[in-house]
Amino acid sequence: MAVNIIDAGTAKTLFLAGVRNLEANKAWIDELNVFPVPDGDTGTNMTMTLLSAVNEVKSIEQVSMESLAKAISRGSLRGARGNSGVITSQILRGFTRSIEVHEKLTVPEISAGFERAVETAYKAVMKPKEGTILTVARGMAEMAKKLAGKGLSIDEYLGKIIEEGEIVLAKTPDMLPVLKEAGVVDAGGQGLILFMKGIHDYMTGKAPEIIEETVVPKAPAAAAGRKISTDDIKFGYCTEFIVNLEKPVSTENLGKMKEFLDSIGDSIVLVADDEFIKIHVHTNNPGKVLQKALMFGELTRIKIDNMREEHRELLGLKGAALEGAPNVVEAEAPAKEEPAEDEPPKEYGFIAVAAGDGFSQLFGDVGVDKVITGGQTMNPCTEDFLEAIEKINAKTIFVMPDNSNIILAATQAASMTTDKKIIVIPTKTVPQGITSMLSFDPDLSAEENEANMNEMMSAVRTVSVTYSIRDTTLDGFEIHEGDIMAVGDKGILAVGKDITEVSCQGIMKLVDEDSGIISIYYGEGYSEEDANALAQAVTAAGAECDIEVMNGGQPVYYCVAAVE
Repeated sequence: MAVNIIDAGTAKTLFLAGVRNLEANKAWIDELNVFPVPDGDTGTNMTMTLLSAVNEVKSIEQVSMESLAKAISRGSLRGARGNSGVITSQILRGFTRSIEVHEKLTVPEISAGFERAVETAYKAVMKPKEGTILTVARGMAEMAKKLAGKGLSIDEYLGKIIEEGEIVLAKTPDMLPVLKEAGVVDAGGQGLILFMKGIHDYMTGKAPEIIEETVVPKAPAAAAGRKISTDDIKFGYCTEFIVNLEKPVSTENLGKMKEFLDSIGDSIVLVADDEFIKIHVHTNNPGKVLQKALMFGELTRIKIDNMREEHRELLGLKGAALEGAPNVVEAEAPAKEEPAEDEPPKEYGFIAVAAGDGFSQLFGDVGVDKVITGGQTMNPCTEDFLEAIEKINAKTIFVMPDNSNIILAATQAASMTTDKKIIVIPTKTVPQGITSMLSFDPDLSAEENEANMNEMMSAVRTVSVTYSIRDTTLDGFEIHEGDIMAVGDKGILAVGKDITEVSCQGIMKLVDEDSGIISIYYGEGYSEEDANALAQAVTAAGAECDIEVMNGGQPVYYCVAAVE
């Protein structure tokens, strides 16, 4: 039966069907990673981004096109992880903003949604690159516009749009030579097609019914310790909620809200977007906070905790463990000690992303306040950055993503933060992040430090050593499954069978007459003894540099080396 109109309830089901198809194929999408390393995560990132939106969608009490659109947009924006996830969230943001004003959808509304989706996504990426998910989305939007007046039913219409998307996807290797050399199409574009196919298959009866009780995995939270002191608690209620905005709030009104919260509490965080505001405050008058917030829109996700009661319960439950110890209970130790809640904000705070206890400790040693656990195989999402930002009592916070696939999520979090200045230093490796921190000077302005940190970061060349998960040809190397590869900032540097030998070759390709320091960080599967042997091999190969060997503890990569 032809479908000509989609109401809100049907739109919700179709969205869930699209997510289900993407989730079922995420492992295949992960395998489309250009580099044959065990960290391909495009499918996982897109799936986790959309599952965050699913959580929001399933919390809707009364489904309307407006409530559905806001839930999809809000959930995907906050859950966005990896470049593919962030771009997907922006595609959804544009589409849902277009359709939220309609009670039902027909072909013209869907066409307008496609157009706005692509406009929004392209604007969110500073340097859009063709041959990616953006290109596939644009191809589908152009076909949507072309077919809008042809009298097609919605199912016929979407079918032809998907066909065009597959044609564009097949051309992505011709737009990006690295895709052609690796013998793959763009993974993000493939994920978008699979999402759309899930919608179309359900609409045409090719997919099974949706089971509403699908369990949605919780995304990994930011790594941050929390201290609870026995000192008197000045403000007793931790109050947190989201305001679904009736209309965008001006900067002036946000400032007034911040002033009001300052007058009745502390530990204040306002995270604002055009569609919602997240508010967190410690206060003795949560009712006043909620009443004030109602001026802006409808309240949801309200959470009020009595911190004094929790504190008493904690002391009762943990008293035996605390006997003879300082009167502080601490979870897993944070990188730096958190300030007391009534202290004025410090000038600068720092967030970094790293996987591995050694790297986390190193960042703590150089002054990082919060280390978000993440990296190649577990890209943190926008929400993880927002939570870390919330916990740092500072006027200006520098964020170092330390991975090219995490920069967009960090940038999106920065754009959603209104009460603190967030500066993202676009570090692509952990060594770049460490060097950026070492170049920070507290006597300089934020702008001067940003310039210095960016300059020092760009001077760091990195090689990461891992194994291949498939046969391929890349950067002139014939690579077989199980081979050891040294991956540099711009491509493969060396391939072989021995970890130390390949690592040495990769490092030496980065060493020149200006090189002064080589830092070797050993990870899982590579011991300190192995790393010291590598240092000796590098010296024997002719590197006249100071060489440091440190424990990174990172997964996936046997060693990571930086040349400066």
